[in-house]
Amino acid sequence: MKKFINKIILALFAVTAFISCNTDPDNAIYGVLDGKEHGAIIRTLERVSSNFNLFDKSSEWEVIVEAQDEEYGDLLQSIEVYVSFTDNFDDGEDYSKPEVFVASFPASVFTTSANGLPSTGVKSTLGESLTALSLNDGEYTGGDTFNYRMEYVMTDGRTFSSADGSGSLQGSYFSSPYLYQAGLLCIPEIPFPGDYKIVMQDSYGDGWNGASISVVIDGVSTDYTIAGSSGTEIVNIPVGSTTGVFIFKSGAWDSEITFQIYTPSGNLGVSTGPSPVVGEIALNLCQE
Repeated sequence: MKKFINKIILALFAVTAFISCNTDPDNAIYGVLDGKEHGAIIRTLERVSSNFNLFDKSSEWEVIVEAQDEEYGDLLQSIEVYVSFTDNFDDGEDYSKPEVFVASFPASVFTTSANGLPSTGVKSTLGESLTALSLNDGEYTGGDTFNYRMEYVMTDGRTFSSADGSGSLQGSYFSSPYLYQAGLLCIPEIPFPGDYKIVMQDSYGDGWNGASISVVIDGVSTDYTIAGSSGTEIVNIPVGSTTGVFIFKSGAWDSEITFQIYTPSGNLGVSTGPSPVVGEIALNLCQE
């Protein structure tokens, strides 16, 4: 209840500040903004897929974004996507690759979002990224990382990307980091049997507020959550199981949620949050 009251108070302060700014044309903010150049942002609406499957070159990394500029997206010419590669496997050889161009998304492929702004899915398959980076078999493995950078190209020739954005643009309101990572995971067709350990945290300490991790084994679903600041659950996937899927279900305050899942061998399969991606959780099983 205390958290709820505090957030209501913050909301009232925000409304008061908004009314004040709109009723006082002499407010100092107008002088500060006079003559300033307006930029553009690429807002993240949804992270559809955050990782690749090492066993499937057609697997995709994808985010849904919306474009916003001073003309409500009318200045958008295209979003250009660049990718680099980080070799995280210490075997004496470093196959990391510098950034290269991988894809272009012109304004013509954008549709209109619920906010009235241009929106589209920006994506790349594992195969496309490997080709762009000239990476060969044996030069990448599970645990490596692909790094994607977006660039907003405007009709007047200006461009905006991560070098132009401060921390305030990357946060929850603008949600415009321009930079994204995709991990390279080993996701087998049938699950590895054994005990999986789910370790859950809530930064506020009042539980997951309706969120949960659902584990579906051969069609039987069980939900796991916490009521306080932390908790641990052990989930057994029996030998002979044909499916074993971990799914994150959203709650009221996902921004407070983090969790880790450890594989039967004790290796870290995933560590994510705050605000975990809703849907199936991709576990890295490369070391099983």
